[in-house]
Amino acid sequence: MLVLTMRTDNPTAEIGLFDDGQQLAYVTWEAHRELSATIHRQIDAMLQKYNKDFTDLQGIVCFKGPGSFTGLRIGLTTANALAYGLRIPIIASVDDNWKEQGIAGLLHGENESIALPLYGAPVHITQPRR
Repeated sequence: MLVLTMRTDNPTAEIGLFDDGQQLAYVTWEAHRELSATIHRQIDAMLQKYNKDFTDLQGIVCFKGPGSFTGLRIGLTTANALAYGLRIPIIASVDDNWKEQGIAGLLHGENESIALPLYGAPVHITQPRR
């Protein structure tokens, strides 16, 4: 099973490519405020390096938090859109071994359908001025 992993909760973003739990590739880059502009290019470049494309993916594992509101929102939206568009399972995990947990879940047939973020605190929304 070819699995894409994604972690976008920090300024340094991470993506990985795993085949039946074995790491093929792992890329990190300083995304900062450019995450939405760079994440698709990074995924595409990693897949091309292994003569794969998006349609070869069979599952997605992403880190769901806690972490940066914007980073998690961009990463999980990308992961959910890919999973939905490619009709593949998705799992969002936490903790230090998030990749291993998620890949194991996918290999056992789990699918969350939608990966939801865990921000670690209530979201602070400013009340509108009247």
